[in-house]
Amino acid sequence: MQAKGMLSPAAWATKTRLEISEVATADGSVAVIPVGSIEQHGHHLPVATDTFLADAVSHHGAERVIDDFPILVTPPVWTGYSPHHMSLGGTLTVELTDLLDVLTHLAESAIEHGFDAICFVNGHGGNASLVDNTVSVIGKEHSEVEVTGVTYFSLAASFIDNIRESELGGMAHGGEFETSLMLHLYPELVKEDAPAEYLEDPYDHGGKDLVEGGPLSSYRPFEDFSDSGAIGDPSLASAEKGEEIMSRLGDELETIFQQIHDEAK
Repeated sequence: MQAKGMLSPAAWATKTRLEISEVATADGSVAVIPVGSIEQHGHHLPVATDTFLADAVSHHGAERVIDDFPILVTPPVWTGYSPHHMSLGGTLTVELTDLLDVLTHLAESAIEHGFDAICFVNGHGGNASLVDNTVSVIGKEHSEVEVTGVTYFSLAASFIDNIRESELGGMAHGGEFETSLMLHLYPELVKEDAPAEYLEDPYDHGGKDLVEGGPLSSYRPFEDFSDSGAIGDPSLASAEKGEEIMSRLGDELETIFQQIHDEAK
């Protein structure tokens, strides 16, 4: 299994300042910034699930290309925008403008060190639109740098039907998708008690699944969707599915990081 987080050879956190400078000033250097959240994930998953997964996926992708071009993954931004989870407990949230400031300052720090490209890898649906806007804000101010962002689970849309057993709505918050990844990466953190309900958005054009968002957005406190705080079908999750999902996500991010490097050169 791939190294996790700070044990990864692509980890910014374990490098000295001279090592970071060497990577940053190399041609086409890429700084990857994982963005997660601390929010409830039902009875069976830890509140840091989104942060754990954004971090692990980022490192897995970077490890695929680290021998080919200069790339480092920063420590994850561990909190996100999650007011809709607050009433169920366990959640730590920040305001959108505060998160925008944090992401902007982190990116500008990397740019000042000499990185030619920034890529935010987001792991929380509530952060997705903000990450998109952050890319525009930074890109406008730093036209000399390649600035990008991706919500990692959206990359699974092209292959997930070959892996999933659940019907549409079974891969939502704490469902088959996230639980499988956690069983693969952090099985010791997954509890056996995993009640959840399938996602049922009241709007026909609303979101259908973690990997199939609808064109219409609306606001609901999370208890309107789930008594337990989880949505989907975690009973169908397995470590084997998580390993396959992670491998396929690695394929997708390998392609993205390679293209970012090529554009930044």
